[in-house]
Amino acid sequence: MSDRAREFEDTRPKLLGLAYRILGTVADAEDAVQDTFVKWLNTDRSKIENAAAWLTTVCTRRCLDLLRSAHRSRVNYVGAWLPEPIHTPIENEAERRLDLASSLTTAFVLMLERLTPKERAAYLLYEIFDVSYPEISATLDIQESACRKLVSRAKANIDQAKVRHVPSWEQQEQLLVAFQAAITSGETAQLASLLSDDIKLSADGGGKVPTILDVLHGKVDVIAFLSERLHEYWADHQWAIISINGARGIVLNHDGTTAAIVSFAYDESDKATDVYVVRNPDKLANFGAAEIH
Repeated sequence: MSDRAREFEDTRPKLLGLAYRILGTVADAEDAVQDTFVKWLNTDRSKIENAAAWLTTVCTRRCLDLLRSAHRSRVNYVGAWLPEPIHTPIENEAERRLDLASSLTTAFVLMLERLTPKERAAYLLYEIFDVSYPEISATLDIQESACRKLVSRAKANIDQAKVRHVPSWEQQEQLLVAFQAAITSGETAQLASLLSDDIKLSADGGGKVPTILDVLHGKVDVIAFLSERLHEYWADHQWAIISINGARGIVLNHDGTTAAIVSFAYDESDKATDVYVVRNPDKLANFGAAEIH
């Protein structure tokens, strides 16, 4: 490996983490990082004062370009669009685990989708990746005062939505066990006590596999769907509880193939507010292939 390539590889994990949070899919994130690598190899190194800052700028700008194309394609998306789930092996340190979890949850990445592209980029660069306002200003080619406004607006929206709360591992495991019991055996009492009254269930099949197209609202409808409809399909699947997007989630396999990945969002009382079911085979095919931080 050349010195140039080695220097890039040291920054790749950070770039991939940034790109995934902006774009919501691993494939698009990897494309953005690869495009950054190509530009890196074809740029005179002597003209680059700060390699990490240069790479972050190029990757961010490429992500914003790809984001415009992604938004156009999602206009015609069949059913709910959900971020591509990622396997996130997490170290034991509590502080590291909480930081990773809160900035990678499905709910958080979905919330980013509601921000403008520049709000999203500015917030992530400043709040998650510790990039200074002058550097963000140069990256986004706007005044520093405008960057501060972008981050302030984004932070207000994210704080209001409360999408960065993650319960303890033990509380999450309790929900997952109750969730599995509701589907496999029809025992719903324990699950009902762990769901918020306004629980929502969203499913992403991408128009390629059968799934519900509309979001289900309310505890009665969600529990009925799990214990009656999904019981027919998932009761005989193989269940595995693993770390998904920084929190505990479920992978369901059938006949050696991943059939669905389920993750959750929580309120500050640790009750589940959302169930996210990804069935789109394009988003399941490479699950676990990329490690994102």
